[in-house]
Amino acid sequence: MTTKTIRAACPHDCPDTCAMLVTVENGVATKVRGDPEHPTTAGVLCTKVARYTERTYHADRLLHPMRRVGAKGEGRFERISWEEALDTIAARLKEITARAPEAILPYNYAGTMGLVQGESMSARFFHRLGASRLDRTICASAGAAGITYTLGGKVGMDVEQFQDAQVILIWGGNPIASNVHFWMRAQEAKRRGAILVAIDPYRSLTAEKCQIHIAPLPGTDAALALAMMHILIRDDLLDHDYIARHTLGFDELKVRAMEWPPQRAAEICGVPVEQIEQLAQLYGGTARTGQPVAIRLNYGLQRVRGGGMAVRNISCLPALVGAWRHPAGGVQLSASDSFPKNTQALQRPDLLPGKLPRLVNMSTIGDDLLRPASPEFGPQIEAVIVYNANPVAVAPESPKVAQGFAREDLFTVVLEHFQTDTADYADILLPATTQLEHADVHGAYGHLYMLANNPAIEPLGESKPNTDIFRLLAARMGFDDDCFNETDDEIAAQAFNRADPRAAHFDWEELKRNGWRKLAIANAPFANGNFATPSGKCEFYCARMLAEGLDPLPSYIPPYESAASNPELARRYPLAMISPPARNFLNSTFVNVQSLRSTEGEPHLDMHPQDAAVRGIADGDRVRIHNDRGAFTARARVTDHARPGLVVGLSIWWKKLASDGKNANELTSQRLTDMGRAPTFYDVLVEVEKAGREA
Repeated sequence: MTTKTIRAACPHDCPDTCAMLVTVENGVATKVRGDPEHPTTAGVLCTKVARYTERTYHADRLLHPMRRVGAKGEGRFERISWEEALDTIAARLKEITARAPEAILPYNYAGTMGLVQGESMSARFFHRLGASRLDRTICASAGAAGITYTLGGKVGMDVEQFQDAQVILIWGGNPIASNVHFWMRAQEAKRRGAILVAIDPYRSLTAEKCQIHIAPLPGTDAALALAMMHILIRDDLLDHDYIARHTLGFDELKVRAMEWPPQRAAEICGVPVEQIEQLAQLYGGTARTGQPVAIRLNYGLQRVRGGGMAVRNISCLPALVGAWRHPAGGVQLSASDSFPKNTQALQRPDLLPGKLPRLVNMSTIGDDLLRPASPEFGPQIEAVIVYNANPVAVAPESPKVAQGFAREDLFTVVLEHFQTDTADYADILLPATTQLEHADVHGAYGHLYMLANNPAIEPLGESKPNTDIFRLLAARMGFDDDCFNETDDEIAAQAFNRADPRAAHFDWEELKRNGWRKLAIANAPFANGNFATPSGKCEFYCARMLAEGLDPLPSYIPPYESAASNPELARRYPLAMISPPARNFLNSTFVNVQSLRSTEGEPHLDMHPQDAAVRGIADGDRVRIHNDRGAFTARARVTDHARPGLVVGLSIWWKKLASDGKNANELTSQRLTDMGRAPTFYDVLVEVEKAGREA
């Protein structure tokens, strides 16, 4: 028997981007484990990725090109050759390109976070084609905008410092399910005496293990942060020297914060005044003693109308109390802008035609697929190439998304590992490799390490890496630019800008051998200011926002759908709904892995005993959740984990694997956030009733 160990990296949309070791016996991957030497992975993988071989060798893996033979959505296909698949795709794309290249749309996101298999050869292909550009907003762009206006980019604390904090606010996330390696650091801090505070409408697994849990109504976090500012200023829990040296607009911020006494925020957030006072005193008082205080922000709170502003408000707090002075102080939402990615070399935007193609928002794909040609929108979308994404399951207002993909005149190509909800609508279905079968290079958004992924096994069946598929399509289209002949290794070697001191030591061959290498970044990067904003300071007042028609100061933007902002709608649909990730799924990935789906059981809806009682709903009842956009069914769990007035549907299920063929995105809307053009998944009002027998 020949046994070897291959250095790899987890590809999934998670801040942890784990360094992995793959055991291969006689050409078969038999085990995947965390690299014990990698400081953030520390030998630990989440329950999902620990079963990665089960996913790679799944009986339902797509292993051959397929052509649709049934109606769109039925999921009936016949096997064809790669030659026939590529010829069919190229012929259709050439015909459309000759008339209107913008009628072609790529649709992809973070099915892999790799810089090679994610967006390199594919971006080159679509740039050269002149296709519509995709506005990739579906996860994080609202929060990214808010923190960029304030700090200058998606930058912040190093996760390896959190264990030394004395107070950690875990705001808008459930790291036990979605950021386990941060949670390990937070637990160590707790063992050393730190106080952990969870701020989340839902008493999640994480919130249960924190000493303090504050449960504001969805969409009200910005008001809570403003009240904290009020108390910090009122009680002089401030670092005046840091404010004077390294911030911009404190005088204007002070006027705004004085408009937000805790009583006002308490009414909006639906939490006791005493909790807000306690939170601000804990945070500001601890910082006042010279001890580090930290905030781990996550993306849950930005999936509402005012989500970008909420992230901006919270991002102002560390500068007020001087938390940035300490390596273990500050805030982390994302570290992705810490990586000097060489996007120009990877994606080759210089291949674009002279006229910049239109930008189509991936969060409004339902409306956009149903939109006719018009002077404002441009040509109707005639072809969609989907890769690293499953929009029929994950995009908002799912009935419209499915209706759009069901258009008989829409040519759809899907690159996939499995026959997902979206794959069922494909005209041509192409088998893609998994992370164990191709090379890639990774940054991260939860730590500061560059990582290499070496292929551990040969591609299964006839599957091909995304890069190979787009190389072949480029050749069929007659694209003879040299960049389409670059190998994956040659692309990976260009991933990071070595002229930037943070990555001057980047060497692809060395990275492949060792697996990972940390960026050269100071432990406390903003101890002396040096933010990447135009002023070089933390901008409480942001002139860029004013120029773009936004309030330049922290403010509160109410949800689209709430009792306060839309009382008429709330009379019909009185319950707020959020749909955070289920512990055993990652977006819609892993839902088809039987062992993980069996652990989840079936779609559930958590609701508070008060809300259940008035509707005659008992624990275990099958319920129908609905609003004007749609409905789905789930099994009720009557629990005080959901605060009164809130229901929680842990997600995202493949629709075809739910008993009614639907998921929570039947109810979400395509309305966008205040900044960043992002979706408002958690800005939803619903009603719940016992399901009829037909359900």
